[in-house]
Amino acid sequence: MMKRRSLLRAAGAAAFVGAAAPLAFGQGSLHKFKFNLGWKIEASGAGFLLAQQRGYYKDAGLDVAIDTGNGSASAISLVASGAYDVASADLATMIEFNTANPSARLAAVAIQYDLNPNAVMVRKDGAIKKPGDLAGKTILGQPFNASRKLFPVFAKAQGFDASGVKWENVAPDIGDTRFVKGDFDAAAYFFFTGLLNLKARGMGPEQLTVFRFSDFGMKSYGNGLIANPKAMQDAPDAMKAFVKATTRGWTEAMADPKAGAAAIKAREPLANEAIELERLQLIVDGTMKTAETQANGWGAATPARLQATIDETVAAFGLKTSLAVADIWSDRFLPAPADRKLKA
Repeated sequence: MMKRRSLLRAAGAAAFVGAAAPLAFGQGSLHKFKFNLGWKIEASGAGFLLAQQRGYYKDAGLDVAIDTGNGSASAISLVASGAYDVASADLATMIEFNTANPSARLAAVAIQYDLNPNAVMVRKDGAIKKPGDLAGKTILGQPFNASRKLFPVFAKAQGFDASGVKWENVAPDIGDTRFVKGDFDAAAYFFFTGLLNLKARGMGPEQLTVFRFSDFGMKSYGNGLIANPKAMQDAPDAMKAFVKATTRGWTEAMADPKAGAAAIKAREPLANEAIELERLQLIVDGTMKTAETQANGWGAATPARLQATIDETVAAFGLKTSLAVADIWSDRFLPAPADRKLKA
């Protein structure tokens, strides 16, 4: 935790350092724009890659570079420093950053995961039948793992004390293998990551019970598009064009996951297209295609859910903050409702 917070504070101190001078937008040449996926090339990036493959960014006047990342904390630090205009990262980590760096606050300009994908998984044939049974058990989850960090909110909602849980900090690949062998009672993951990681090691979804935090009281949003304030201020039209083209890419990937998986394969030839298609379907069905996105379109947020995201993060991370919704969110770059409507 101390290392993570030091990273976030250091990024705040370096905010805006090294940012390139803004280019005029809409004056003939394409506007250079840097985006960080927040993770490797996989299904979580399908909408961005599809938008690039189909030329939506270029058509909007943008020359977008899409780079891989190493988790939300790192991505947010890179956005704060000015190395990237936008990154995909979870809102809880951004709230932690904004609390530590009030003079360099970042903002989400669109929501990627309407339902939070954090979860804890257990064996279906094991002793844990309900969330309360996790009290006092051993759970696989690294300190930077968002599911581990948000676990106290989940536990509180289920009426048990999270402090009695023993956490095992084991590298994910080794940890997955050991969980399958029975070394741990449970494992904390984004559900779409855990299901496929364990399936690859011989433990199929039919052998698992998944306690998704969003099914047990958590109202927080998951990942969003986290933007650099200087980029928003200096080139608002470019930011708006990026969000609109991205929205088109994601609504089309949701409507045609096969096209999204193919875009992943085109960018990363070593990717397993079948696995990424399966992962993308899990992401779409489990985090994106919701009652709220059906009503409000991809990327939109409500004040009540944004406030819940702040409140749950503050409780989980033990933050002392007076952040308001306006300190973490801006809807001025979202496209019109008709342009963010989900496709049939």
